[in-house]
Amino acid sequence: MGYYKNFSEFLSNDNPRVRLNIVDFGTIELELFSNVAPKTVENFLSLIDNKFYDGLTFHRIIKGFMIQGGDPEGTGMGGSEEKIVGEFVKNGFKNLLSHSRGAISMARTNDPNSASSQFFICDADDEFLDGSYAAFGAVVAGLDTLDKVASVKTNANDKPLKDVVIENIIRIR
Repeated sequence: MGYYKNFSEFLSNDNPRVRLNIVDFGTIELELFSNVAPKTVENFLSLIDNKFYDGLTFHRIIKGFMIQGGDPEGTGMGGSEEKIVGEFVKNGFKNLLSHSRGAISMARTNDPNSASSQFFICDADDEFLDGSYAAFGAVVAGLDTLDKVASVKTNANDKPLKDVVIENIIRIR
C-alpha cells in the first residue's frame, strides 16, 4: 500500500488552516485534511474553538521524531472528555497520509479509539507510524519553529526541562 509522502496533493483552499503560536518560539501554520480524517479534523477544530489548547505545553519532545502536546495534565496521561475513532488503515479507514516530516497526527494509547486531544507533529520522516496513527494535516509554514521546539533540552522521560507553552491555536481559514 502506498502512502502519500507529498502533502501538496492534499492542499486545497477548501481545507481549514490553523496557526499554532508557541511562546518564545514562533508559529507553525497547519493545513488540516478533512477529506483524509474528517472526525479527527472536526474534533481538533472543536477543541481549538473552545480554546482547549491555550496555555497547554508540548510535554514530550524527541528530536528526530516528533513534538507532542495537547494534554491538559502535561504528563501524557490526560486528554479531553471525548474520545474519537482512530481514522487509520489498521483500524479500517483509508487514511494514506504518510507520517513524513511536518505531518500532524493524533496520539493515542494502545486502544485504537482512544485519541482525544493529544497530537504530535513529526520533525522527521516517521513512516513506521503509517497505518497505525491518524495523520490529519501538515505544516505549511513554520518548519523552522518546529525545528527549534524539537531541539529543546529534555529529561530522561522526553519532557522539556523548561516548559514549551502553546499560547493558543487559532483558525486562520
